[in-house]
Amino acid sequence: MSTHADYRLSHLDQLEAESIHIFREVAAEFEKPVLMFSGGKDSIVMLRLAEKAFYPARVPFPVLQVATGYDFPEVLATRDRWVEKLGVRLHEASVEQAIADGIVVDDGKTPRNRLQIGTLLHAIESEGYTAAFGGGRRDEEKARAKERVFSHRDDFGQWDPKNQRPELWSLYNGRLHEGEHMRVFPLSNWTELDIWHYIAREDIDIPSIYYAHQRRVFERGGMLFTESEYNPCREGETVTERTVRFRTVGDLTLTGCLESQADTVEKVIEEVAASRVTERGATRGDDKFSEAAMEDRKKLGYF
Repeated sequence: MSTHADYRLSHLDQLEAESIHIFREVAAEFEKPVLMFSGGKDSIVMLRLAEKAFYPARVPFPVLQVATGYDFPEVLATRDRWVEKLGVRLHEASVEQAIADGIVVDDGKTPRNRLQIGTLLHAIESEGYTAAFGGGRRDEEKARAKERVFSHRDDFGQWDPKNQRPELWSLYNGRLHEGEHMRVFPLSNWTELDIWHYIAREDIDIPSIYYAHQRRVFERGGMLFTESEYNPCREGETVTERTVRFRTVGDLTLTGCLESQADTVEKVIEEVAASRVTERGATRGDDKFSEAAMEDRKKLGYF
């Protein structure tokens, strides 16, 4: 029989505690933070952590979605459920509206994901947000791994990977000059597998398309895309119905899915544990434009 209490935390508890500390640090240090919320699994986990960080009080900042207009209906429905459940204010920055207002220019060639950059920066500037929580993880993509937890953005919203502030002993430098803001990444030390273990442990509501389901898809560039009025088939492409699931969600014209029979969280965990390709590398068309596509977008102000 043990005579001493075991105060060791599990791996998930350590990650949770670190993220909660970051949320509380930002709430104490910054005048007007906002949580970037896509309705995807990472941003939902982030919102769940924010809920825990300030319970029993409400989450003390709004959530911001940069809507492309090409969003999956299942994702928007889950977003709305979370907003209603927690009673947070949703600020929806619409790419469609930004085009109509002349904030960004739709030339018919640039993907909506890239048009999110100007839309996001306009939303941050117009609302005066001083810190924006993002759900980036360091295992997600090479450019993500260059981020600090507190990622400084200049008065043009730009990111300089060579000018990052040191974060020794988890001490964060949040000093800003007028017009600057900070991007903050509470999930920096989480992996995709950690996210799924946390979803399972906390029984978190996420969009149904993360699990295996029947969908009409076509193949393009080695990836499976959803049949949609926004994404018409090209010559030689054929639509078929397959059992698929999504590892990440976003602009449906650029977000691919994979064939899978993983229709429960336990099966998804097994599948992710066996995978050797990140979700962005496997299913995001916008990251295949070049080797440095994500870093180029981040330098301009992307998530």
